[in-house]
Amino acid sequence: MMDIDRIRADTPAASRLAYLHNAGAGLMPTPVAETMKRHIDLESEIGGYAAADRESDRLEAVYGSVARLLNAAPDEIALTENATVAWQMAFYALRFCEGDRILTAEAEYAANYVAFLQVAKRTGAIIDVVPSDASGELDVEALERMIDERVKLIAITWVPTNGGLVNPAAAVGKIARARGIPYLLDACQAVGQMAVDVEAIGCDMLSATGRKFLRGPRGTGFLYVRRAMLQLLEPPMIDHFAAPWVSRDEYRLRDDARRFETWENNYAARLGLGVAVDYALDIGIGPIEQRCRMLADRLRGGLTSIRGIRIRDLGRAPGAIVSFTIERYEAEAIVGSATAAGITIGASDPSSTRIDAEIRSLPPVVRASPHYYNTEAEIDRLIGHLAGLAPR
Repeated sequence: MMDIDRIRADTPAASRLAYLHNAGAGLMPTPVAETMKRHIDLESEIGGYAAADRESDRLEAVYGSVARLLNAAPDEIALTENATVAWQMAFYALRFCEGDRILTAEAEYAANYVAFLQVAKRTGAIIDVVPSDASGELDVEALERMIDERVKLIAITWVPTNGGLVNPAAAVGKIARARGIPYLLDACQAVGQMAVDVEAIGCDMLSATGRKFLRGPRGTGFLYVRRAMLQLLEPPMIDHFAAPWVSRDEYRLRDDARRFETWENNYAARLGLGVAVDYALDIGIGPIEQRCRMLADRLRGGLTSIRGIRIRDLGRAPGAIVSFTIERYEAEAIVGSATAAGITIGASDPSSTRIDAEIRSLPPVVRASPHYYNTEAEIDRLIGHLAGLAPR
């Protein structure tokens, strides 16, 4: 059984505010912050090189921790500065020619879509958006109908930034594997709030961040690349860590996913990421997912009964991001009002998920994202605050 009291004791800010902004950046548990502080102190005492040497075993163990989180192997994991770098290293390692097709979803994240646009501009590749079904999820049957010999990549965001939608990642993976099409999954908002099993999903590449539901430090991310795919991908940029200089006219790419890394890194942040992953695994991803959904469902249920509030989430079983608008209120005004009341929430601009926003004529939406360390009382506190704002 999850020990909420202990978890909240490890989350000092929980004693003074209702923090419901985990889709932006989760609150780091005390062990994560302490680990990072200790390493910074060590670097100041003996120097960065010696500190990394002393902590080499723990730094190496981070790969194993991330691998366990994803049901992958350590040699399939690369650690990066953030999720965007992880995603870019995978995407830009793929080769596209004129007429090649990239299939994506309506709720694709802006950072990914502009990369599609750049490659399309450079190569003549084509971006095709798979329509959504009646629930708002990517339409798997439509995806299957859209596939032909020109499709060179399926790339989707599993849980978009602007709401609780959970796209059918495993169903997409089944199609991609059957047709031999590379499959890149953006799991930024999924990792840490739900089970992520790359074997069950069937993706070839997966990117994620440490700072959101995983409760790790900012400036951390990771990339999974299936071992069979590794040998087919040359990173768009390399250094002598990714590809040792073996003779004057030759380099040799590493055999593992670390070919997507560079030599210099923030070792304090890496250690913090490892502790964050282990912290989540110790609690159990299953119980975490169950509690996240319970709290989000409680929030949606409470908001549904308030006149003037419109929930904007899509999907059959939404996750722990609750998006909504309030009649006659701008999103930022709602966020500011909640902040003044000691409640931290966020907002999502239409430009972050432009296609979905245009299809649904979405304004900026408020985004509340509870996590397992939150309480039912905090959810009810937010509901009560918003009820006070809503028109009567």
